[in-house]
Amino acid sequence: MALSTLNGDAQGIIFNHLCNVLDPGAAVAFSSASSELRKLTQAERQLKADHEAAAALGRKVGKQSCKELREAKLVAWALKGLSADDLALLGRLGLALPALETLALLEPTAGPDGVQRLAVGLGAGALPAVNLFAVSGTHVGDAGASELAAALGRGALPRLKRLTLCKAAIGDAGLVALAPALRRVPALEHLNLWGNPFGDEGLAALVVPPAPPAGAPPTTTAELAELKDLYLNHAQITDAGCAALADALRRDALPAIITIRIDRTAASAE
Repeated sequence: MALSTLNGDAQGIIFNHLCNVLDPGAAVAFSSASSELRKLTQAERQLKADHEAAAALGRKVGKQSCKELREAKLVAWALKGLSADDLALLGRLGLALPALETLALLEPTAGPDGVQRLAVGLGAGALPAVNLFAVSGTHVGDAGASELAAALGRGALPRLKRLTLCKAAIGDAGLVALAPALRRVPALEHLNLWGNPFGDEGLAALVVPPAPPAGAPPTTTAELAELKDLYLNHAQITDAGCAALADALRRDALPAIITIRIDRTAASAE
């Protein structure tokens, strides 16, 4: 009787919050308790289809059941032959993986937009326990970096401490888009950008605090305050980028920094 007093929008919100792709039984049972919720048959059919797709993804990577995937603390998938569609589904599963702490991917077969589509699927609160997110040897590109920035801005990966984006084809435009979001990740301790083609512009966007808008009060929250390790090796950084980094260090813009890797760049010995 209480459900019958709710309008359609409210019932839809209830149903959508119950739609756990990896454990759809609750949504199906709940819809059976209300004639109004039974009208959401299209949503229920989509939930069933997504559940079957998630089960297929689990089998592809060696998980025997959706329960096993739902309870996993570590997902390290390397050369499993995952497609862009697979990574897009993984992104949509972000809220259904509450136990996951480490997500590591080395999947070149996902193509140029696989990680981009994964990031698009990460809504607010997605991957709530992940503290290490690592993508290596898999194309992210500038578009993927921009979508990852948007996901962080929506509140995905709220406990992120360690981010690795190695050999991921991120150029200056991608790092310029990603840098503001990274600067606002409160617990970020380790950032590994090894093997990407960004240069001085991207580096400056990351380490040089932006000037506050005219008339705005000074910020009291330090950005990158917890960053201890910064790996920039095998990038296209020149002496100008090194000068910007040195200036940032002199101004204590990276107060917790311990290790900086900047070898194998275009910078001179000087």
